[in-house]
Amino acid sequence: MKALMCTRLGGPEELSIETLPDPVPGPGEALVRVRVAALNFFDTLIIAGRYQVKPELPFSPGGEACGVVEALGPGAQGVRVGDRVIVHASHDTARERVTVPAERLTPVPDALSDEKAAGLTITYGTTLHALADRARMRPGETLAVLGASGGVGLAAVEIGKIMGARVIACASSPAKLDIARAHGADEGVDYKAENLREALRRLGGESGIDVIYDAVGGDDAEAALRSLGWKGRYLVIGFAAGAIPKFPLNVIMLKGIDVQGVHWGAFVQREPERHRSNQAQLVAWAAEGKLRATVHGVLPLADYAEALGLLTRREAVGKVLLRVSD
Repeated sequence: MKALMCTRLGGPEELSIETLPDPVPGPGEALVRVRVAALNFFDTLIIAGRYQVKPELPFSPGGEACGVVEALGPGAQGVRVGDRVIVHASHDTARERVTVPAERLTPVPDALSDEKAAGLTITYGTTLHALADRARMRPGETLAVLGASGGVGLAAVEIGKIMGARVIACASSPAKLDIARAHGADEGVDYKAENLREALRRLGGESGIDVIYDAVGGDDAEAALRSLGWKGRYLVIGFAAGAIPKFPLNVIMLKGIDVQGVHWGAFVQREPERHRSNQAQLVAWAAEGKLRATVHGVLPLADYAEALGLLTRREAVGKVLLRVSD
């Protein structure tokens, strides 16, 4: 089989397409022929050794995909040969075939395309866990999304609206805010053109912002934190800006703020039943058309450098996919 391989850490130039033996499913595993693999921003970090998940070399990037079950190992349950499924793994999906625990697969309904299904797990899974399980966000609350035009940002805008929130999109340009509004955002803040703290305090009104969704980190985090109202919740998703913020504990104390870490990978491992319930909800919403699951583009496997470049340059609007097999 063909596989996109990382044999030494670095940028996309260190990757190569190799020919490997087909894997064989072990006990409880399924062999899946990958049709479309989805890339995420963390793939640009994992191949450089700068992500919290550090696979042993060599490995393939790609943490999610859509494909077809070709074989089952002893005791594998929940799927059948021929089923179209969503694959979730920490890495290794950018290859023609992959073995994964059958319990980690999600069947794909006929109403959902391979392309939309391939990117449903990580960004949308992280976001539903953050808003529903961690923040316990309620209808009518105000949600501010930092980096609202990126992959997880758009997921937060969409799921926030489905959950009944008033959504404020925060992004670095009018064009990016237009994208967020097209996905359902009610208000927008261009934090390159106006002071983020003042804008959020104005839009939050007397009660303030209820929930901050932050996958960016960096210099704007404290300003967003200070916009929260009484018992506001600050969701720490990631640090795309690079810098890890340090928050003033007095503000957290005086407002009764909850700063909530969102480690979706650990959640999947520790609470698999809840994860499966969330995944089923996402698939249902996508099949019903409630989630747009926007695809930026589908590139051939050989164009992996361009695909990763779209993520590195923050040019992608929605998911960047690699066509692995037919």
